[in-house]
Amino acid sequence: MSDAREGRGEPVLVSACLIGRYCRHDGRTNQDRVLERELGLEGLRAVPFCPEEHGQLGTPRPAAWISAESAAAVLDGRAAVVTEAGADVTQAFLKGALGALEVCRAQGIRRAYLKERSPSCGTCQTHVGGKLAAGPGITSELLARAGIEVRGVEGRRD
Repeated sequence: MSDAREGRGEPVLVSACLIGRYCRHDGRTNQDRVLERELGLEGLRAVPFCPEEHGQLGTPRPAAWISAESAAAVLDGRAAVVTEAGADVTQAFLKGALGALEVCRAQGIRRAYLKERSPSCGTCQTHVGGKLAAGPGITSELLARAGIEVRGVEGRRD
């Protein structure tokens, strides 16, 4: 376990897969030991959160992406989040994003470190229409709208 998860420092929201939880859509992890060390050195306390599990999608689960436009379009009701098979999982993604925001507000979290390229957590890149696209995921967009600083982490660094 990292000092970042055990400390009493300032809390920061962290994608659970980045600190070793097996919660990716394929049941794997994106553990990032570099991030864990950096958080520990800065005296930050990681608060792990997986929006997709919070939205009750389970692990493993089918890969999903934003159907069109952007995460902003999903939050504004103009687009959906769908799986490879075409199932609409928008409400689960919205529930996960709202859950992340609730955790941030309840714990006074002002910064989040989220997994890049995820349709939930991506900050600079996510998946739209089944392809990698510039822009944030649903959770990143919602947290940014609420004034929380969001930083993208690729993951899997030793």
